[in-house]
Amino acid sequence: MVKKVDHIGIAVKNLEEALEFYENTLGMKCVETEIVEEQKVKVAFLPIGDTEVELLESTEEDGPIAKFIEKRGEGIQHIAYRVDNIEEAIEELKSKGIRMIDEKPRYGAGGAKIAFLHPKSTFGVLIELCERE
Repeated sequence: MVKKVDHIGIAVKNLEEALEFYENTLGMKCVETEIVEEQKVKVAFLPIGDTEVELLESTEEDGPIAKFIEKRGEGIQHIAYRVDNIEEAIEELKSKGIRMIDEKPRYGAGGAKIAFLHPKSTFGVLIELCERE
């Protein structure tokens, strides 16, 4: 089902400060920023090898990233795995008793179809399935 690690999502309080660190200290290059209104988040993508680091800053005080940072602090928020067919992957996981946050795909950054698995079914890790064109 899983083809590769698509990206690692990192929650940050200030996207510009985080980008300065990743670009100037680690030498990574941001290739795109985007606001995903549905998820109340501004994201920046930094490719590394055949995956990406996705920096996430909340655009709203009540957004999921703001809540994550308030509860856990800045840091890794999720790991996204690439799948070929997200609808089939969701159905297969549900048939195996996996608790889903999203039972239907939704829009994600970069035009991807995404769906999250509940951390209670994944040993405490928020997992995102990601299908890209």
